[in-house]
Amino acid sequence: MWSYLLSLSTNVSFIHMLIKNKKNNTLTENDVTNENTYLKRRQLLKNIGFIGAGSLLASSAQAASFNFFGNDEAPKKEPFQTEALTFTKDKPTSQILTPEQKVITHNNFYEFGAQKHQPAEFSQKFQVKPWQLKIGGLVDKEITLDYDDLLKLFPLEERIYRLRCVEAWSMVVPWIGFELSKLIAMANPSSKAKYVAFKTLHDPEQMPGQANRRLGGGIKFPYVEGLRLDEAMNPLTLMSVGLYGKTLPPQNGAPIRLVVPWKYGFKSIKSIVGIELVDKQPPTTWNRLAPREYGFYSNVNPSVSHPRWSQASERRITGGGLLARNRVPTELFNGYGDEVAHLYRGMDLTKDY
Repeated sequence: MWSYLLSLSTNVSFIHMLIKNKKNNTLTENDVTNENTYLKRRQLLKNIGFIGAGSLLASSAQAASFNFFGNDEAPKKEPFQTEALTFTKDKPTSQILTPEQKVITHNNFYEFGAQKHQPAEFSQKFQVKPWQLKIGGLVDKEITLDYDDLLKLFPLEERIYRLRCVEAWSMVVPWIGFELSKLIAMANPSSKAKYVAFKTLHDPEQMPGQANRRLGGGIKFPYVEGLRLDEAMNPLTLMSVGLYGKTLPPQNGAPIRLVVPWKYGFKSIKSIVGIELVDKQPPTTWNRLAPREYGFYSNVNPSVSHPRWSQASERRITGGGLLARNRVPTELFNGYGDEVAHLYRGMDLTKDY
């Protein structure tokens, strides 16, 4: 195991570091076909030394994307190759990064509308400052983080994860963030804590899907989700503050969201304002709305079909359009079984879906 640290001295008192880790069982991004506008290596090395807390926190109060690596657009002919975490043994041919434009325009975020195109359209005036994320419940130390804390509290890592939607489509996304376990550890959970409950911002003035029940798909807001504590503490579970080298756009969950790559996408709750350690299984939005269709665990499982969608295969979204032949077989736990299968040892995954 090794760490690749990109950091140069600057004249600010705090250096914000982007760390790229590689583990023995991972596939490097050199085996992944890169989206053609990604930053190349020498541009990142040139820019990263000038990224400290001051420059990061000077970004707009709106959720406009700020480039962690600088603002220059990468040349088209030489895409950046990085050593980011991938946690995958998949074949390189199925690891084509989803183009950034697809990632930011094909979204499920009912707070801004139930149609895929609506979150990008209806969220552009969304404000991420001021922001507060509160961690409490069965902990020894309650924590409140503001917007600036989200970017400077922990060194950031870039990880390529597959994102699998229960609607049987998927993406490959380079996220930037930190492990949720580090945040939970700061709060020092009580021995009584067994689960982690999450809550999305409830702000109907900024989120039209919350104000208009029809636009928001009939969901009861605020959106809530939950994990078992051992799932939350797994090294794969990420708190993301960015993608494609930039801060999260609002339609992707700005300023901070959860990413749990072995579960269906709706478990990866967006725009989080509350995290609570609890002793009982917390309610979750889709399980509460349709318990026969959406279980609490919602692990990716090709053997357990949703009533409306077979989960045996998925359409990988690339740059080829909706009719492109990008069908690939779905893997149990979305291909991350080596890292997470032990969490469910002895469980009936057709019953505990």
